[in-house]
Amino acid sequence: MPSGRDTTRSTGGPSRSRTYPGAPTTPRASAHHSLASHEVVLLLGTDPRRGLESEEATRRLERFGPNALPTAARGGPLRVALRQFHHPLIHILIAAGAITAALGEYVDSAVIFGVVLVNALVGYLQESKAEAALDSLRSMVHTTARVVRDGLERNVPSEELVPGDLVQVEAGDKIPADLRLLRVTGLRVDESALTGESLPVAKDETVLDARTPVADRLNMVHSGTLVTAGQGSGIAVATGAETELGEIHRLVGAAATLATPLTAKLTAFSRVLTVVILALAAITFAVGIARGQDAVDTFTAAVALAVGAIPEGLPAAVTITLAIGVARMARRRALIRRLPAVETLGSTTDICSDKTGTLTENQMTVRAVWTPDARYDVSGSGYDPEGAIERADGGGIATADDSAALRWCLLAGACCNDATLTREGHESHKAHEGPRAGRWTVIGDPTEGALLVSAHKGGIPAAVRERYPRVAAIPFSSDLRYMATLHRDTGTGTGEHLLLVKGAVEQVASLCSGQLAADGTTRPLDLAAVLTAAESLAAAGLRVIATAVQTPADPDAFGEDDLPGRLVLAGLQAMLDPPRAAAGAAVEACHSAGITVRMITGDHAATAGAIASRLGLLPPWHRAAPRPHRDRSRRPSRRRLPGRRRPCPRVRPGLPRAEAPPGRSPPGPRQGRGHDR
Repeated sequence: MPSGRDTTRSTGGPSRSRTYPGAPTTPRASAHHSLASHEVVLLLGTDPRRGLESEEATRRLERFGPNALPTAARGGPLRVALRQFHHPLIHILIAAGAITAALGEYVDSAVIFGVVLVNALVGYLQESKAEAALDSLRSMVHTTARVVRDGLERNVPSEELVPGDLVQVEAGDKIPADLRLLRVTGLRVDESALTGESLPVAKDETVLDARTPVADRLNMVHSGTLVTAGQGSGIAVATGAETELGEIHRLVGAAATLATPLTAKLTAFSRVLTVVILALAAITFAVGIARGQDAVDTFTAAVALAVGAIPEGLPAAVTITLAIGVARMARRRALIRRLPAVETLGSTTDICSDKTGTLTENQMTVRAVWTPDARYDVSGSGYDPEGAIERADGGGIATADDSAALRWCLLAGACCNDATLTREGHESHKAHEGPRAGRWTVIGDPTEGALLVSAHKGGIPAAVRERYPRVAAIPFSSDLRYMATLHRDTGTGTGEHLLLVKGAVEQVASLCSGQLAADGTTRPLDLAAVLTAAESLAAAGLRVIATAVQTPADPDAFGEDDLPGRLVLAGLQAMLDPPRAAAGAAVEACHSAGITVRMITGDHAATAGAIASRLGLLPPWHRAAPRPHRDRSRRPSRRRLPGRRRPCPRVRPGLPRAEAPPGRSPPGPRQGRGHDR
């Protein structure tokens, strides 16, 4: 058995396969996502219910080390100081100072060396200050993990997690290591930090093909990602540097440091300057000798000419200018480690920005509700439940008691839901109880948080979930594009069940055969009216969610194949993620600097176009076109912007735009697949 980690990779992806105490001694080449859960348990020598024994966990911690990413060796203060002298122009100045001192020109020599020292001092202080700030930020991050050891659940520091640990996760938890899932209940994970997928991913325990890429490994959760809904348990299969996040850390650390445009030009200038100065000195010396002048005097004159041609103030001027830029960035709460990074920001010509949470607040708010008989406007902002539902025709405030369709639409949004609303500073952390305290936040998906708020505004209390306890669920996925839940009605005493569904309009409508009226009767589905209403709401920049219901429902017929034709459409809820307050000013700043901004989003094309126009990214008459469906079985290809290579950072928070500078292609939203829930 190997005494260390076996870093052999399978042909199916970057997951590592290793052997552990108590595991079979035969090396395994399969990735963990391609193994059944019982095989993973045997491979890691653990127990799927009791977890590891404490003594075994201690031995593995000594063997595999702490569950933490290795810190880069930055060197001591001396190395940081010496790095400030590592530049061709500085080398020239040092040589010039030494030659000047050898010629007895001590004042000139002192000036040259003074410039070199000032330049080095400014760079050293800035880099040391940035590293100290980064260290203080790292020291503030302390996470814990809920593990089962000796058959008991306990909280341990994430650094003490070892391969084979049985880890429990739930909504709001940060995944502490790479886990192979054993059991899940409506588990969804935000993997944007690892894969770039902006929406939470539904997880399950299904065995996958060994060639499945990381982004599609639904039976795995990875270190550094965040649980947004549900709960689950899994076996830690990789910790520390062996995780997928650790692999990214290793690749980033191995990447070569690229020169910025300014440093590249200074390096080239230094080389040219060196050649020119040496050539002039040589020509001066040769001409002097040819004219019969004294060799020593001629050499002294040639050296003096060379030293005088060196721009001693250039390095200091560049360093001080960059330091001023760093100071300005620091006042805007931006941390710069190296001075040349400021110049890179100034060279930016294109910015690719996410929409949700970057250009917008990422606090969804339901603005409109549509039912087959009426349309309603919803007041309020963010996740604060203060507000009301008003009839769009001026009929006053409406509640769930006024319309059966409205009631079931709001009820489906509240119960077919995994999110929880909390209030900062409120001990109970219940959504609608107690006095007003701090800011309202959502644990889970922002879209589901908005549906909870709209239900409360319509008079449906948070306790509605207690009356309709959930019995089973079909989690949302990007393939299904809907979520379905089965509930038992405890209020009637008859034990009846009801089926609630929410999701993309087209998908939910395809499952319905009728639609609800205000008086509770069912009429044939008017699909054209539903789609027209959805397009009208989406054109206003709103994200549209459809809701449907079946009551009473058959609990024995609850599956994906059982839903089509059994549901009744209750209505649509349309929500808005409001733009950030500073977006307009950022657009003006970008355009005045000649920067092109592109918005990247997976929203519906009409929604994306409306948001882009509102932010100034597109003219009002522009229509956004959806991007063709992407085959996720293949890795995305690397695509370049048209024209010459140029810096194009993907930033957060993003900056919007109004019109493109002359000669550039007009920017706009880049569409991905729709993920309306």
